[in-house]
Amino acid sequence: MKSGHAASRRPRKGAAAAVGVQAAEVTAVTSSGQGKPRESRGTRRKRETRTRLLEAALALVAAKGVEHVAINEITESADVGFGSFYNHFESKDALHAALFDWVFEAFGEQLDALVSGLSDPAEVVAVSVRHTLIRAHSDPMWGNFVIKEGFSERALEDGLGRRLKRDSEAGIAAGRFAVADPFMCHVSVSGIVLAAIAAELSLVPNGRSGGERHPERDPEEERFAERAAVVVLQALGLDRNEAECVARRPLPSASRAP
Repeated sequence: MKSGHAASRRPRKGAAAAVGVQAAEVTAVTSSGQGKPRESRGTRRKRETRTRLLEAALALVAAKGVEHVAINEITESADVGFGSFYNHFESKDALHAALFDWVFEAFGEQLDALVSGLSDPAEVVAVSVRHTLIRAHSDPMWGNFVIKEGFSERALEDGLGRRLKRDSEAGIAAGRFAVADPFMCHVSVSGIVLAAIAAELSLVPNGRSGGERHPERDPEEERFAERAAVVVLQALGLDRNEAECVARRPLPSASRAP
């Protein structure tokens, strides 16, 4: 009888093996990241609502500037209840800060990935300038937001401004750039980029979506991003011929960007 009870309690060899395989599969899925718990409906809805608020704020701020945009305009545009705004942001200033990070940090990370394999500081700056203008042309709303924010203290010290300053200083330290006044050089280079974005946007005809070119656009305007990069590199101390050579190098593959 004892042996019978023991046998009844002892798992069958086949069943034990199956349990072991299932446990191994669960461990493998979890370790690969595929076994993470699914996002709850409430969490997903909260994230989607926050994204709608940011998208609505981006369009309004790009068109009018943050000082001329009210919270109720943002919630109406996003089709979100006014009270729900405060479930995501403490104030309009908090939304503005989140919007700045949302717009600039993702693009900045893409730039960092694109230039990660480049050893020439001049090429790093040129690629960043060219991609910034290409993005502004393909997404005019993004470009207008950059212009609206461009000369703010936050823009000069963070986002694209921080990266431009970092890359310029790296070139100065390496002896690639000859700059007598690094601070004023950074200010002037930032101004060149913002002015170039404004000019680029003016070349996108009204009523056309980003990326469409004017049918009578001058061939030189097709190389607008390269030309802007040349001027930036000249401001950093390169002579015209070398600046043109660097600015016309093939762009790194977009596959590097996240």
